[in-house]
Amino acid sequence: MTERYTLHEDPRSGNCYKIKLTAALLGIRLETRQYDIMAGETRTPEFLANVNRNGRIPVLQIEEGEQTRFLPESNAACWYLASVSALIPEGKFAQADMLRWMFFEQYNHEPNVATLRFWLRFVGEGNLSEQQKQMLPAKRAAGIDALNVMEEHLKSARWMAGGAVTLADIALFPYTHVAEEGGFGLDDYPAIKDWIGQMQSLPGFIPMD
Repeated sequence: MTERYTLHEDPRSGNCYKIKLTAALLGIRLETRQYDIMAGETRTPEFLANVNRNGRIPVLQIEEGEQTRFLPESNAACWYLASVSALIPEGKFAQADMLRWMFFEQYNHEPNVATLRFWLRFVGEGNLSEQQKQMLPAKRAAGIDALNVMEEHLKSARWMAGGAVTLADIALFPYTHVAEEGGFGLDDYPAIKDWIGQMQSLPGFIPMD
């Protein structure tokens, strides 16, 4: 029985984009339902009751026959779509290595690179709280550290894991390629810039909205 997919998303979100990019590279049809997180549309009683009680997107809605299931968390949704595909490498170590970069993205990269992009582009530095303003230097330093880790890896590797494009690359690409919107200069990272070009040249690639 064929599954049908709907992505509950805000198109400004890199976490939502990574799911759309996974689907595009695999030729999977993906419908979307859009929410404005700035307007609190993922915190309504309806959303909390029917889509994700954690009040966050993205959420992948999976329909098969009469059954409808909801899968939150971007990397989990990417894994679901890519299971039994070349985006998950063969071999126990290669798969674990891919996962460690996906964990790195959520723990080291996204909380800093993505957060500064959101604060500076969408909230505006003048609208930040005093607490957020105090966090800016630490967020910037941690974001630079994360980009440096990627740069050093990509100096000697074409892809993040497994010798070919995998979910590790898809997880890290969205917020890396727009890092300049958070004040990070990508000209300082030539290996990352080459990798970004490789990602954009993949068959089926779609740009971020």
